[in-house]
Amino acid sequence: MAKKEYEKVVVRRANRSPIEGTIVHYEEFPSELIRVRPVNVWLPEGYDPASSDRYPVIYMHDGQMMFDHDTSPYAGMDVFWDVDKAITKLVRNGEIRPPIVVAVWMASWAKGARGAEYMPQKVVTDEVWQLLREQELGFAVEEGGQKLSADNYLKFIVHELKPFIDATYRTESDRGNTLVMGSSMGGLISAYAVAEYPGVFGGAACLSTDWRHGDGAVVRWLGRNLPSAGTHRIYFDHGTETYDAHYGPFQQQMDEVMRRRGYTPGEDWITLRFEGADHSPRAWRERLHIPLKFLLGTP
Repeated sequence: MAKKEYEKVVVRRANRSPIEGTIVHYEEFPSELIRVRPVNVWLPEGYDPASSDRYPVIYMHDGQMMFDHDTSPYAGMDVFWDVDKAITKLVRNGEIRPPIVVAVWMASWAKGARGAEYMPQKVVTDEVWQLLREQELGFAVEEGGQKLSADNYLKFIVHELKPFIDATYRTESDRGNTLVMGSSMGGLISAYAVAEYPGVFGGAACLSTDWRHGDGAVVRWLGRNLPSAGTHRIYFDHGTETYDAHYGPFQQQMDEVMRRRGYTPGEDWITLRFEGADHSPRAWRERLHIPLKFLLGTP
């Protein structure tokens, strides 16, 4: 097998304002499982590779929209979560432990590519596939000759990306310190990650989770496969406007799943409803501090 090359550049400034901390940008992170794509690694203020300090890690989806920096195709636009600013403020206030953030860019905006990697694969039975077709939510199975699937995407994170991150940076690599976060369909794949790899991911934040796909099929699958309470922390939320206006009934079904699996509200599970919030990066940016405090809060 050819030697893998991890070419990187350090990004220190955004178009609008300085980056808090440091971003290391890998333009073409190698993989034998998924389409090669960029990955950003964000290091918090004070990170020193020579120190004995170690950090929890958050794996985030839609990585090109997490930080406003020059390598993103959306640099300078109002589509970013500004994760660096949210975390830095919380750390300076002593409200959370400083994490490392690994932001994985999506496959592309090509029709169906994102959906193919973020729709939980084991959920898609023939019946569910028919529902997806009826909802006009067809997903690509290939892009540029590369097969796209949620299972391969998660295998990439667990078996290719995480080992590199743990070997390269000063991480706390255990389950309790390995977290995953995303919005919309990124919320689906985050919950799926905990169910598929309960020994790897100890927590998930699922913002504006789009449960509509397959008429709640992911909720029903998680009802059978989500790990029971005791070792994981899971956050859900949704707004009430635009796409989010449709999520409430499905989220209530998911909340019942959480209760049946033994999760306790406010302890290892939170579901929040944000009146007037829409389905947008601006809305997620405004409330990002809440799941960060839930997953990384200091005693």
